[in-house]
Amino acid sequence: MTYVLLIIGFVLLIKGADYFVKGASSIATALQISPLLIGLTIVAFGTSSPEATVSMVAAFEGNAGVAIGNVVGSNIFNITFVVGMTALLYPLRVESETIRKEIPFTLLAGAALLILISDLFLQSADGNFITRSDGLILLLFFGIFLYYIFEVARRDRSKEANKTTAPVATPWGKNILFTLGGLAAIIFGGDLVVNGAIEIALALGMSETLVGLTIIAVGTSLPELITSVTAAIKKESDIALGNIVGSNIFNIFFVLGAASVVSPLAVDSKIFVDVILMLILTVVLLVFSRSNFKIGKLEGIILAIAYIAYMIYIIVRN
Repeated sequence: MTYVLLIIGFVLLIKGADYFVKGASSIATALQISPLLIGLTIVAFGTSSPEATVSMVAAFEGNAGVAIGNVVGSNIFNITFVVGMTALLYPLRVESETIRKEIPFTLLAGAALLILISDLFLQSADGNFITRSDGLILLLFFGIFLYYIFEVARRDRSKEANKTTAPVATPWGKNILFTLGGLAAIIFGGDLVVNGAIEIALALGMSETLVGLTIIAVGTSLPELITSVTAAIKKESDIALGNIVGSNIFNIFFVLGAASVVSPLAVDSKIFVDVILMLILTVVLLVFSRSNFKIGKLEGIILAIAYIAYMIYIIVRN
């Protein structure tokens, strides 16, 4: 039965992502907002909802390792494997705005996380924690990011309004249904896949820690993978990259911020290596993005291989 539910989960993820991208793209066009912004907001926040759910529940239950590991592991998966596989299917065009602002904002999120978890080093504290006050700082950064997004959206609409284009009739009900229905299928499908994968892994004798660092992080990132790949196939590269960048910002600022406000999170010393690696990979993504303003197949292969190497390291370390 577990295998059946796993297959159903994958089907829901794939079909849900298809409808979600279709609905979100149509709404972006109707609202005269660039697809990149839709990717950074609606699509990114929607596909990050499994991470938010898992991390908040883990924080509430006092399992800080799952909450933090899920976010950091998901972000590494997004930067390497999701970007890599998406670029292999269709080269990702990168807007100059993304290079100058959005990816650096992702780098800022990682740097802020590294500073906030370094209590032993910076304050000679008894241990490393993401406290409630740290969580509020992360949520404040998230508010600043949202303000930036809305300002860019307002400028986009002003530019579009100045263009003399004939209005296009928009089937709002259908597009909203596609977006919400697709999102629901993504979330439910992701939940089925994660639960099924954990059950199978434990039955095969894998430890719960190893399952948390690998399957949970990958499983909660499946919506990002499926959505970005689907967007790439539809040649909506702005949505594909915006989804990845937006999800990483959302994961650190909102998911960890909200989770630590629910309950302060104790930080495992092992996670420092992963956070530093996440920062290095974000810099690599920025460098790749600056080469001809696109991430091509070669860069995609390098990023995908980097994730495989990371997985081998995780397994050996644990």
